[in-house]
Amino acid sequence: MKKMAAALREDDYTVVICDYPSRSATVEVLADNLFNVMKPQLDAAEKVHFVTHSMGGIMLRKWIEKNPLPNLGRVVMLGPPNAGSETVDKLRDYALFQWINGPAGGQLGTPADSLPATLARPSFKPGVIAGDRTINPFLSMMIPGKDDGKVSVERTKVKNMGDFICLHVTHACMMRNRKVIEQTKYFLKNGNFKIRKK
Repeated sequence: MKKMAAALREDDYTVVICDYPSRSATVEVLADNLFNVMKPQLDAAEKVHFVTHSMGGIMLRKWIEKNPLPNLGRVVMLGPPNAGSETVDKLRDYALFQWINGPAGGQLGTPADSLPATLARPSFKPGVIAGDRTINPFLSMMIPGKDDGKVSVERTKVKNMGDFICLHVTHACMMRNRKVIEQTKYFLKNGNFKIRKK
C-alpha cells in the first residue's frame, strides 16, 4: 500500500499503513487485534477514512459491526470478497492453501454459513473497486464470470454501496495501479467515483 499511501499524503491525509499477520488467526481475531490497538488513534481523529484491500475490507466490516465509529468518514474497498470467493470453496481443504492463507483465508468462501454471507449489511456506504484482469488462469477457471484472479467482479459487491467501479487490474497489484489510486482519491473527496465521459 506504499504507493497508495504516498498519493494520499499528497492530498494532505495523515496516513497509517496497517500490517497484520494474515495467516495467523481468524478474521475476527485479526480484526480485534488490529483495530483495538488503533482505537485511541481512531477516537482522537476528527474524521477517519479507510482504504482496504481484499480481506482487509472483511476485517473492517466485522470489527465495525461491534465497534461503530461516530467519526467514520469514507471507505474504499479494493477487490473485497464481500460475497466470498469460489476459490476458497474448492481449495480450503488442501494443506497448501491452509499454509498460504491461514484460518482467515478459509473463512472467505461462498456458502450461506460463510463469514462474508453472515456479515451484517455495512452501516457505511463503501466505494468498491473490482478488477477484471487475471494473471492466474488456474484460479480464474474456478471463478464464474469476470474476475481479478482471486475474486469475481460480482462477488466484490455488497448491499449499501456508495458507488462501484470495475477497472482492468489484477487482485494482487490493484493498490499500486494509477487509475485505482486516482479513483480512490476521488471517492474519498466526493463520495463517488470519477466518471469519465467517452
